[in-house]
Amino acid sequence: QVQLVESGGGLVEAGGSLTLSCETSTIIFGSLIMGWYRQIPGGDRELVALQAPGGNTKYGDFVEGRFTISRDRGRGTMSLHMTSLKPEDTAVYYCHARSQLNLRDVNWGQGTQVTVSS
Repeated sequence: QVQLVESGGGLVEAGGSLTLSCETSTIIFGSLIMGWYRQIPGGDRELVALQAPGGNTKYGDFVEGRFTISRDRGRGTMSLHMTSLKPEDTAVYYCHARSQLNLRDVNWGQGTQVTVSS
């Protein structure tokens, strides 16, 4: 099974920035749609951002230009740079991979906590 290893979560003050990273196998990275989702306790998991191998991106409506997703094929790494963070961005953030070939889920990361203090 393809492993997704997340890093970069933590505590930040409102208005601050944080970068999340997700690393996976470089062998298949080029065929994966990579994304970040987030979930608050008791809430549904919602899309934060995703990026296809060709570079097309999609962001959740709440992002409003504050976050940037990027990928490094050579390293098998996908990153999410978050700026102007708000307390309501506090959640567990999950890396996600989906096959571009058949759009089936490949795997989820274990989740990383992001806490934004007011």
